[in-house]
Amino acid sequence: MRYPILFITLVFILSSHVYGQATWSVEKANAWYQQQGWLRGANFIPSTAVNQLEMWQEATFDPQTIDRELGYAQATGFNIMRVYLHHVAWQQDRAGFKKRIQQYLDLAQKHQIKTMFVFFDDCWRDTYQAGPQPQPIPSVHNSGWLKDPGGLIDRDSTLMDTLSIYVRDIIRTFKDDDRVVIWDLYNEPGHFKHGAKSWPLLKNVVAWARAEAPQQPITIGIWNKEFTDFNQYQLENSDIITFHNYRDSASMREAIDTLLTYNRPLICSEYMKRPNNSTFATHLPMMKAANVGAINWGLVAGKSQTNYPQGNKGGEPEPAIWYHDIFRTDGTPFDKGETDFIRKITNR
Repeated sequence: MRYPILFITLVFILSSHVYGQATWSVEKANAWYQQQGWLRGANFIPSTAVNQLEMWQEATFDPQTIDRELGYAQATGFNIMRVYLHHVAWQQDRAGFKKRIQQYLDLAQKHQIKTMFVFFDDCWRDTYQAGPQPQPIPSVHNSGWLKDPGGLIDRDSTLMDTLSIYVRDIIRTFKDDDRVVIWDLYNEPGHFKHGAKSWPLLKNVVAWARAEAPQQPITIGIWNKEFTDFNQYQLENSDIITFHNYRDSASMREAIDTLLTYNRPLICSEYMKRPNNSTFATHLPMMKAANVGAINWGLVAGKSQTNYPQGNKGGEPEPAIWYHDIFRTDGTPFDKGETDFIRKITNR
């Protein structure tokens, strides 16, 4: 049956209103990327925060440290930070949380740094609560890092509705803010044995974000090539492609070559694990040559303790070769040759 053009147009308008923005075209995604320049930076949490709640709650929000440490990033030649949010910080103080995001963005802009915000995460501690956060376990990698929402979503039937309001509120508030450059909807879905339990939230967060039609692209990073169903969905629903790779240069090259076939902008949003031969010297030239964005794990070694290796039980000495991170809290680099190299390749 043939339908009048007016009817088809009306259906399209109604569908767009109900379902929100569609995945960007390849052309739109690449036009956006051409405006960004080469994006390079780090996953950021201030050294005074053990986890996302300690970073964002009013009592422990630390703009002085954030300002100082983003200054280290700027001086090194970085121009983007990937920053995790947490719904509990919003749930307990919506207006205050958004005000603190504004403060963070003001500081990042001061240092000519763009921001990629991350909403959800399947990694590390499954239990959490508002208020004072636990002290880090000495020498233990990410001993205080929090999932969001983790297993709570299986026990609280109302949480999905809360998360919908949260995501849409944050995106609606900042969807036209040029200081926010990318929305990363879900870090490593299915990790830490969540598996298929992550599907409902993953599909919902895509729908919530699309409904707000942000000016920024959305993405969900590929992190495990064995997760074929997740990977297909994430690729189909990302405006730009992001991925994680902590392995050597051959593995990084394989990942880049595979993902560039989608003809979309490509950013590695987690890399750099020195004991795995994933280093700035081996990986940054490769990514720069391919115009692949490069965001390593960790800026300043602090309460997250990601300079220590995974697997520590507590009390081990500082490793001779740091796992992640670049600076000590006073701005001294772990390896000056490394930071000199980053400055050179970023033309700082």
